[in-house]
Amino acid sequence: MIAIIDYGMGNLRSVQKGFERVGHAATITNDPQVVAAADKVVLPGVGAFADAIAELRRRDLVAPVREAIDSGKPFLGICLGLQMLFERSYEDGCHEGLGVLEGEVVRFQVPPEYKVPHMGWNELSIVRRPPMLAGVEEGTHFYFVHSYYVVPTDPGVVAARASYPEPFTAMVWRDNLVATQFHPEKSQAHGLRLLRNFAEM
Repeated sequence: MIAIIDYGMGNLRSVQKGFERVGHAATITNDPQVVAAADKVVLPGVGAFADAIAELRRRDLVAPVREAIDSGKPFLGICLGLQMLFERSYEDGCHEGLGVLEGEVVRFQVPPEYKVPHMGWNELSIVRRPPMLAGVEEGTHFYFVHSYYVVPTDPGVVAARASYPEPFTAMVWRDNLVATQFHPEKSQAHGLRLLRNFAEM
């Protein structure tokens, strides 16, 4: 069973529908016991970092997230769900993250001709190939919507980058944990391929 963590923010139903389209049921839940019992766990997210972290804590979902990752079961973070895995974010102040991965979340500093948020299709440059990227070619385009990006302390966790216009981390991978800055559920056939790969891990 795939558990999609519900902390009151994010595009939960579209992630669930993405899994359903590739033949895998997924349950949206805010119950820590359901998360603990799941075979695979997804932490999605859209919105403000501080609000999201506060809701995770308020709903007693921080420990289940950490325990899911520590247990070795496949774990997927999406967009804000990637950013919250890091130590801190500088979105509207400085806010403490989950600290699962070392590093921070910073705002794009781009030339005037580039808009923030970074929104739309961008191509991946693959650094390391986790199982979730099986069958995905170098330069494949995925859909992004974000004003902030992660800067890992350990570059060894970076699985893929994109550029806007400078390279930034688009995907991380460590053991059973994989997380994307882009939205697989909004990335058409290639995104569905990633969700299928994750579901079959």
